[in-house]
Amino acid sequence: MAIFIGISGWRYVPWRGVFYPRGLAQARELDYASRQLPTIEINGSFYSLQRPESYAAWYAATPPGFLFAVKGNRFITHMLKLKDIEGPLANVLASGIFELREKLGPILWQFPEMVKFDHERFAHFLSLLPQDTEAALARALEYQPRMEGKVSLAMDAKRPMRHAVEVRHESFRDERFIALLRKYNVALVVADTAGKWPYMEDVTADFMYLRLHGDEELYASGYGDAAIERWVGKIRAWSAGGRDVYCYFDNDIKVHAPYDAKRLIAALGL
Repeated sequence: MAIFIGISGWRYVPWRGVFYPRGLAQARELDYASRQLPTIEINGSFYSLQRPESYAAWYAATPPGFLFAVKGNRFITHMLKLKDIEGPLANVLASGIFELREKLGPILWQFPEMVKFDHERFAHFLSLLPQDTEAALARALEYQPRMEGKVSLAMDAKRPMRHAVEVRHESFRDERFIALLRKYNVALVVADTAGKWPYMEDVTADFMYLRLHGDEELYASGYGDAAIERWVGKIRAWSAGGRDVYCYFDNDIKVHAPYDAKRLIAALGL
């Protein structure tokens, strides 16, 4: 099974002159990071819809075999809270992700801690998520008028699409939620948040999606040798069970993320 270990985002001021060589142009940071690590989460797509030319540039900047995870737009998860999302979901799919072609990995849908489990809304949301690029294109064609002139609908091939959901409210410890995820082959994110939010390891899809936000301090603390070895054991077990594994370090504040990712890669012998 494939194992992808990487980082969440790449544009961080404290990384300059530390992870990134001193004097490296900001425009070349993705070029550099993508040659140090095999996968990166795109963070910008969470805060606002990106443009097709940005996705095309990211594709061109990265080497063959590289993989992007794309964060779903927070307008759907945080503002609408899954209500009346058909148009906004079409906008996300039309905004340029087809430009990533074979480098498109899972789409991550991150929910805030104030969103509770609502069976009806989540069932509807999961039923809308396209399972391949052909279905994604069909839904993308329903984009809203405000997107006119800012879309890319050039699908180069039919490929499977994967989705992962990260939740932060205790109400999601519900078998009905787990059953929904399994019904639609959507991964429950295994989120290590230094104890701040619920930690769950339910296997709900044919792949696993991990987000490591900090071992002892959220977004700030690194992962020591013992912690790295714990994750090595878990990842090997999930992989041996027949699942691809995607793992992203999000402990970026003190520049731990890229180095922890490289240490985990080495510990796994990748």
